Amino acid sequence: MSSDQSAVPADSTADDADTASESARATARKQLERAAAELDLDRNVVERLRHPAKVHEVTLPVERDDGSVDVFTGYRAQHDSVRGPYKGGLRYSPHVTKEECVGLSMWMTWKCALMDLPFGGAKGGIQVNPKALSDDEKERLTRRFAHELRTAIGPMQDIPAPDMGTDAQTMAWIMDAYSMENGETEPGVVTGKPKVIGGSPGRSAAPGRSVAIITREALRYYDTPLEGARIAVQGYGSVGGHAARLLDDWGATIVAISDVEGAIHDPTGLSVDEIPLHDEQPGAVTAHEGSSVSHLTNDDLLELDVDVLIPAAIGNVLTETNANAVQADLIVEGANGPTTSAADAIFRERGLPVIPDILANAGGVTVSYFEWLQDINRRSWSLERVNEELETEMVGTWNRVREEVAERDVSWRTGAYVVALSRVAEAHSHRGLWP
Repeated sequence: MSSDQSAVPADSTADDADTASESARATARKQLERAAAELDLDRNVVERLRHPAKVHEVTLPVERDDGSVDVFTGYRAQHDSVRGPYKGGLRYSPHVTKEECVGLSMWMTWKCALMDLPFGGAKGGIQVNPKALSDDEKERLTRRFAHELRTAIGPMQDIPAPDMGTDAQTMAWIMDAYSMENGETEPGVVTGKPKVIGGSPGRSAAPGRSVAIITREALRYYDTPLEGARIAVQGYGSVGGHAARLLDDWGATIVAISDVEGAIHDPTGLSVDEIPLHDEQPGAVTAHEGSSVSHLTNDDLLELDVDVLIPAAIGNVLTETNANAVQADLIVEGANGPTTSAADAIFRERGLPVIPDILANAGGVTVSYFEWLQDINRRSWSLERVNEELETEMVGTWNRVREEVAERDVSWRTGAYVVALSRVAEAHSHRGLWP
């Protein structure tokens, strides 16, 4: 290939450690510093952006189906609202932490600014294994979470969306709880909800669609035909699965996919349309058989000799330990934060291009913006219009980042951050600092 509310702890040594287990917050701060140096930003603005505006931490007692009570902890980190209401997902996972939510909220600030959306960044979640909850227990937990956050969220304040472990039904419960407590139906309080109550067509597939669009544009930039391009996708869920299917439709050859149980590899190409997404049928990936299909680990998939690697599962999978073993010619980040700072440095040294998550998977928040517009205007869009508008926004942002990369001779990640941070910094400059 050619050319939500408690004080955030003070900085600690661990926060700045560059290890395989680097926190999302540490990674986000390092990326901020690299882009800020390129822009020569006012250090006062940079210092403000190193910290979230608020981090809400709430205790959630929930009655289980057997009558017992368990207590869970929930978070909502609100990073920056200089350009508009906070925006970001809610995840249910045993691994949710305050630090993770803060780092992810920072990425949401950059992502919204990069796409030039009138939002700031937020992220939240509950430290729970959603698979260990019944549907009734999950509903009770969600409604209690919405109740505890009722003064922190709102259509013009903070707008949650689905993330890992949550879905359209989760958003419907939050919308209903919020609406009941406020005495009027407020569909704009969340995005990613069912279409029948104000959701947008195309929202669930949007992050994967944007990953496919950016992969197509990047291959074109590097003079590599999309037709027949060999692509490996780690994570065959809502992001990776939709990206794989669309790229397959466009003529690429998907040679490997994976879910939490493992990966499969077929050098002749997988018929991804015949393999259910992990959300549709857990275990379908590793259960798939074929004459030329072999089974791999998720780690093995990352080191396959392919044209494009799309890490679309979880964060911190590309690390200092495996970065030199990656054989792909191009990496397009589908997950949030799949590459640690140390791995990123190795890829830069190797000249291996990495298209960052804040660009590649920005389709989710972009179509969330479209949904929010539909909700506050009480007027729905067709799927065709949503996809056309998303295509326009993604290609336009790609071209804007490409210009920065060419002009400054920087990595794709730094180029994307330069575009995003310049917009955030300009907004802060105009609005000033509240006394």
